[in-house]
Amino acid sequence: TLKDILHGQIDVQIDETKKIPEAEMEQIASGALSEKLSKEDVKTLEARMEALKKKWEKERLNYEATARELKNQLDFARRDAAEKNKSKPAADTKATPAAKKAPAVEEDDGEEVVTVADSQLLERSKFIPLRLTLEERKYLRLVTSALEVSEYTDRVDISKWGGRAKRIYAQLKEICAILSGLLVACDYKAGQKLVANDEFSDNEEFFQYMFELGRRYKILNPERMRSAYGKLIYLLQDSQQEEIREMMEFTLVRPLQSVHRFLTEKKMLPMLKDPLLHAATRVIAEKGKSRSQVQYELQKKRRAYNRVKDKYIGEGGMSEQDVELIMGSIADNNYFLKFNRDPCDEMIEYLKTRFNPDEEKEGYSLAIGYGKGGARLSHGHKTQYEYVMQTLHLWRDILHDFYRLWFLAEEDLLDPNNGYRLRNTGQGLNRIQDSPNIGREMSRIIYTARKKVGYWIGSSVVHLGDHNVPNGFIFIDKYTQVSRILSPICITLRRLEEVVAEKPGLKKYVDDTFGGCDKLRMTILSDFFRHGFDGSGADNFFDAGSCIDGRLTSAWNWCSLIHKKPYYPIFQMTGFASFDGQF
Repeated sequence: TLKDILHGQIDVQIDETKKIPEAEMEQIASGALSEKLSKEDVKTLEARMEALKKKWEKERLNYEATARELKNQLDFARRDAAEKNKSKPAADTKATPAAKKAPAVEEDDGEEVVTVADSQLLERSKFIPLRLTLEERKYLRLVTSALEVSEYTDRVDISKWGGRAKRIYAQLKEICAILSGLLVACDYKAGQKLVANDEFSDNEEFFQYMFELGRRYKILNPERMRSAYGKLIYLLQDSQQEEIREMMEFTLVRPLQSVHRFLTEKKMLPMLKDPLLHAATRVIAEKGKSRSQVQYELQKKRRAYNRVKDKYIGEGGMSEQDVELIMGSIADNNYFLKFNRDPCDEMIEYLKTRFNPDEEKEGYSLAIGYGKGGARLSHGHKTQYEYVMQTLHLWRDILHDFYRLWFLAEEDLLDPNNGYRLRNTGQGLNRIQDSPNIGREMSRIIYTARKKVGYWIGSSVVHLGDHNVPNGFIFIDKYTQVSRILSPICITLRRLEEVVAEKPGLKKYVDDTFGGCDKLRMTILSDFFRHGFDGSGADNFFDAGSCIDGRLTSAWNWCSLIHKKPYYPIFQMTGFASFDGQF
């Protein structure tokens, strides 16, 4: 067995240690056998044993994470079963007249417009930030300007002068001072009232309001404030420490203003159940419709919008601006889902209609093998089809509840009882912090996705609070990239025929090189479904592979290599700039 260890066969022979004779075991225990070994052998043995300990420790951590994940999913399954059992008797009872109530019917200019209320809107509104007013946008520019010139994370996390608490306190005072000065320059009367107070703590409400504007705007516009938001969330994270709050004598954090919170204050929550609100804020999809049909639907939406305004202005003290803010905020969320979640639906449709799990098309097989084309997984055609399908459904469900996840991420980041530690994760210095709220919500989403597809391939471990995903801020940033990956691909696939028809020379090139637009489309899809989901993107299975976050790492790795693909010129001709640019 010692020879096996020395020759690197420990993985194969590890279970055979029970067969070592007792006499030899006594020699090993007493150290007599080690005397027969050379110094080089002893060093080799010690090095291999140390490597083995590290390997076992990694596997133990991975197994523990998997066990926790399975336990959470089991709890959700039990809860789901209990809810189904409770609902069974109710299903047998005779339906009440209210249950049979028809959709609301509105009369408009002699025609009937049937509208249906969004049954999920009441719950969803708790996580829809309220759109900023014109006045608030003016203050937002002050916040972003102050954060752009700030070097908060450099001064606090990297610099070593003084104590950490003193550095945080000095930087927070500096940012509050910059905000006060900018307000004086922007609005002298408001600034004069602000600086009349000697202490920053006297203006607690103003600073809370300013920083809440930045947080709310970022959720509504994930592509904006890409550097400023990181500084903002980290300075607010530090301000929540008990020692800093005592030094500042106030807190900079307040709850985000959501649609639900705003209507609760106005006592107007029934507005969310109005079917007209759904008609006034829905997305008009133009795909597969004529221009006249789209115009007709837009007119119906505009009429519903005006009716909602006429109906609720003055109710509960709501002004015209308040009603417009509510409808605008809900519409923003609907359009976010269209441009972020819908690309997942489009890719799922491509996978369903153009590939058959039980039949491999010649030249378009989805099978991958370890080491081929950089793949770190080995899947047959059917297994890879199912693996890609479940991953796309998982991304879709994450983006469907993305605002909820963002709210939960900020709860974890700004929890005064949830500290962090600075570590070099291999990608620079990061703040490693547990994210229990996101962990629970992700377990629910994974369980839902698993029920939807009926199977699960690969690992279901979610990396949170480790060197892969240090905290909730990094988690949110990772999943804002999904639409940046899928949208350019969908746009290219949609525009193929249009671009080729405009340029006869391009049509000849596509026909000669790829065999036509349809075969080109299949080439792009099969390559993405193979190598965008092959476990690549890292040098070990713990950082990439088939875990929840590793799937996104593989897709990013495919994106980084697109300039080497034979169809890259086609992407450029359809308007592609980059996966991180305009598309």
